[in-house]
Amino acid sequence: MSDEREVLSYELFGLAARELATAIADDGFRPDAIVGIARGGLTLAGALGYALDVKMLGSLNVEFYTGVGATLDAPVVLPPTLDQESLRGKSILLVDDVADSGRTLKLVVELLRAGGGEVRTVCLYSKPSTVEEPYYVWKKTDLWIMFPWSSEGPVAYPDGVTAGAVGH
Repeated sequence: MSDEREVLSYELFGLAARELATAIADDGFRPDAIVGIARGGLTLAGALGYALDVKMLGSLNVEFYTGVGATLDAPVVLPPTLDQESLRGKSILLVDDVADSGRTLKLVVELLRAGGGEVRTVCLYSKPSTVEEPYYVWKKTDLWIMFPWSSEGPVAYPDGVTAGAVGH
């Protein structure tokens, strides 16, 4: 793997989110609901919720990446699960940070389309190897992406335990 990275700052994220919202609005797509794939898609989902004035926001927890370049065999939906019944027949904007392999995006698109509504996807980034190209994408790259919310790792409590390890 190359040492070169795609670096996204918070300032650039704000610009990207606004450009994506503008592209969605210009396209005439008016989602009834926005669903963010946790954790990476939550920040963008919130930003798009405000920019598109959509108040029906939800999330779905999916684990696939376990580290840099390390994945599970397949994406796994984790609790708490999404109330899919409330989305039945709605137009949904599905949000994630990156369509890398695209397997997570594909899994969630299939789950949401089972509800009968229209599902469009949006990601900050798309990789050439994705099996599910986002409907809207801000930038394409083949580099590992450093997101401002995850590039520094978890904080540690005074006892030295990281925040994510508490209660496990």
